[in-house]
Amino acid sequence: MVKRIEPDIHAFKTKALHWANTFDTACYLDSNGYTDLYGKYQVLIAAGAQQQTSSGSFQALKDFLQDQSDRWCFGFFAYDLKNEIEDLGSANEDHLGFPDLYFFAPEHLLIINGSEVHILSAKAEEVYQKIMDIGLPAVNRVNLITPVCSRFSREEYVRSVRQIKDHITRGDIYVTNFCQEFYTENSVVNPLQTFRTLNNISPNPQAAYFKMGDRYIISATPERFLAKRGSKLISQPIKGTAARGLNAIDDDRAKTQLRELPKEQQENVMIVDLVRNDLARAAKPGTVQVESLFDVQSFKQVHQMISTVTCEIGNGISPVDAIRSAFPMGSMTGAPKLRAMQLMEQFERSKRGVYSGAIGYFSPDGDFDFNVVIRTLLYNAEKRYLSFHVGSAITFDADPEKEYDECLLKAKAILEVLDQKVSS
Repeated sequence: MVKRIEPDIHAFKTKALHWANTFDTACYLDSNGYTDLYGKYQVLIAAGAQQQTSSGSFQALKDFLQDQSDRWCFGFFAYDLKNEIEDLGSANEDHLGFPDLYFFAPEHLLIINGSEVHILSAKAEEVYQKIMDIGLPAVNRVNLITPVCSRFSREEYVRSVRQIKDHITRGDIYVTNFCQEFYTENSVVNPLQTFRTLNNISPNPQAAYFKMGDRYIISATPERFLAKRGSKLISQPIKGTAARGLNAIDDDRAKTQLRELPKEQQENVMIVDLVRNDLARAAKPGTVQVESLFDVQSFKQVHQMISTVTCEIGNGISPVDAIRSAFPMGSMTGAPKLRAMQLMEQFERSKRGVYSGAIGYFSPDGDFDFNVVIRTLLYNAEKRYLSFHVGSAITFDADPEKEYDECLLKAKAILEVLDQKVSS
């Protein structure tokens, strides 16, 4: 291991990202300077796979982590792992070809906090020199050959929301997350440049870049799914979105309205109740608590309503068991969870895949941290298929037209990166 103090940490991490991208497998996790009670690292960069698994099974992942018990492991869970947890299926079309689960133990790991850089590698000095020798490329615009299209027209989406609300009226569910895919075919993009552009436009605290061969995850997510810090589990679901104001006065008004709007509070508290129930499965009895409710946090593109639910992990519960008990995250499913997932498989028109899943790490000390894959581009370079999903929470009080507009608000940063408008 080597330790360095870098006066220009932004330049260094950008160079390190470009260096990591030269490997077939890489993971870059960036808090973008946001701080919170449970953030442990500002930037983590893992490059090269010494060992890896894409088994698609929680049990196989437990076995893999046991074999790598003294090492860091990075990877992702795709949404369709739900089919292992519950009696569910995924018949919708998959155009991207990501596995349901992939993890690797890296050859090289960089940990950045403040201006300190720690390089964990058998070739740490060589890694440092290679990073320093990299020139700092400019961020280029993304030029798509074909327009971005949606699986739903506005009218089709609105009609589907009305049908979903019929299920709510009948009592089948009381909240769900209805998602739609935007996509472009036959497009060649530079994934790394696309990530840098997205991260500049929308720098969020759970940002991630993941390379697995010719498949890429380009994420500007603000949401934490689940973290473990010592004996404590932390989940921070987001439900409630408002556009940023044109000035400070408008911004404060938007935040206040978001915090006090009954519909937004209703969405948030429903998911908080679901998360409390999920965490209870892995918790010591009586330890689940809501640390904060209806907090409004501001990001570059939007304000979000975020709550924090915690518990003490139960005796004998492994990290993988804790994740499995809460997966998929309540903010992306709905409640009752099983019925909401069943219905969304009927209404949605493409497989979610990594979207609605989670990216993160397991560390040798037993801790872990995983985000929620939203505000994310997925790219299959071999197929030249670029895709992103957006979703909206549907409740009894949902206005179908406004829910579609909320989807476009959530897609704003990605559409700006792609210099596109939606072609339906």
